[in-house]
Amino acid sequence: MSNYLHLVRWFFHPTAGVRSELPTTGVASLSERRRRRRALFFPATAAAETSATRRFPPIAPPASAPSGRIGLRRELGSCIHGESEVESFPEGASHGQDIFATDFLEIRAKEPSVHVLVIPGNPGIVAFYKDFVEELYENLAGQASITERGRLFSLHEQIDHKVDFIEQEFQHSEQSLVLVGHSIGAYICLEIFKRLQKKVKLCVGLYPFLTLNKKSMKQSAIGYIARSSLLSKGVSSFVSFIGSLQASVTRGIVTRLLGPSWSVTAVEATCGHLLWYHTMRNVLFMAMTEFTKLSEEPDWNFISAKQDQIAFLFGVDDHWGPLAHLEEISKRAPGVALSVETEGHTHGYCCTEAGSFWAADYVANLIKTKF
Repeated sequence: MSNYLHLVRWFFHPTAGVRSELPTTGVASLSERRRRRRALFFPATAAAETSATRRFPPIAPPASAPSGRIGLRRELGSCIHGESEVESFPEGASHGQDIFATDFLEIRAKEPSVHVLVIPGNPGIVAFYKDFVEELYENLAGQASITERGRLFSLHEQIDHKVDFIEQEFQHSEQSLVLVGHSIGAYICLEIFKRLQKKVKLCVGLYPFLTLNKKSMKQSAIGYIARSSLLSKGVSSFVSFIGSLQASVTRGIVTRLLGPSWSVTAVEATCGHLLWYHTMRNVLFMAMTEFTKLSEEPDWNFISAKQDQIAFLFGVDDHWGPLAHLEEISKRAPGVALSVETEGHTHGYCCTEAGSFWAADYVANLIKTKF
């Protein structure tokens, strides 16, 4: 894995008319990158993350991390649901009201010329993207501030939530805004772009999930489970049981099931953030809303109108974003920058260090070219 950076190549789809290779000279080794990323980590906010419990006690959001340091802060809020079956987290919440925690993973530059907002895929847990965010900041040489923002619940609520955040946080900012979305996050980025066209300068989708793949048995199985309240509760209970075991036992099970390629960051994120009953219920609830909405065709008119501001990275064997979808985009909007990753990473690129570094290199090159 230490030599993967020397073999990196990224390809634009032929319809874009460009094929290029990332530079292979002067690239830091994997161990050197690990050392630099450890120096970026902001320990004061790490303590806030690890002190979280299943009932999400109030955690005062710390001040923004110093420039060049990564920080994680958590804010609490509430959301009113209609007829959804999402259950309340804490005791004492009123009927139909859920208390949610919003996590921010951010690195602030001293004098940024652009702000990169990363929208995660489902399950929306920011801890999975720590390696990616740190490496992206490094690759942009401190010229961009990066914020990764995650929250669970329905797809529609996710979109509204992100739009509200941007309008509040950047209403007085003149910085260009770059949206980077992974999986369903790519779809969310497009919807944000529609509403904030004057603010967004570039929209990047990594392994995008933009419409259902009717040929995918995995998607069919997940959709079947997500639509069933009984099955969703059963899966969530089983996941919660694994999370309730002794920490070393849980870690051993997760490591064995996920394989040795997963990074320490991803294993810790799984053990510390994903193996909760209500988290898994919300993951499946959002999946249900995703599958309902993405049964529709993408908004080709919008994608075509903004094609010079949109880029998508597809994987070779990704059922969430198959190459057939890439071909369709290339026909409908030939100006979109379409790339295919051929280095053997997967849809869950953020779960390995090699995948995180590769994706960060790809995004950084797009931003440098654009700005």
